[in-house]
Amino acid sequence: MADKTDTKAEASGTSGASGRGAESVRLVRLRLAQLLWLVFLLAALFLAVGALLIAVDANRDNDLVKFVLEGADRVDLGIFSKDNGIKQFGGDDPETKNALFNWGIGAVAWLIVGRIVDRLVRP
Repeated sequence: MADKTDTKAEASGTSGASGRGAESVRLVRLRLAQLLWLVFLLAALFLAVGALLIAVDANRDNDLVKFVLEGADRVDLGIFSKDNGIKQFGGDDPETKNALFNWGIGAVAWLIVGRIVDRLVRP
């Protein structure tokens, strides 16, 4: 009697079709990527709206204006600070120029880094 062993079988390195575990991991990575993108987007939004509020000389005694400006101060990380940021302007209305330039650059940086992180985490 001859031994009929299949010698043509190849190892694929997988155990077959994707199971529920793989789908769960994919879903968690997707939700995490979405959450991280939202955080980066909100940081950019705080900086952009904060710069706009300074440019239009909004009432800083208003609670909503205070909230946005304080949030922008937190997410500028000191690098994009309107008081001591990348570039400091002098002359006419330096605070507005500093806020528009530094916070504008900061908002763009948050969006770029956020998109990179999103692509790294997303399945």
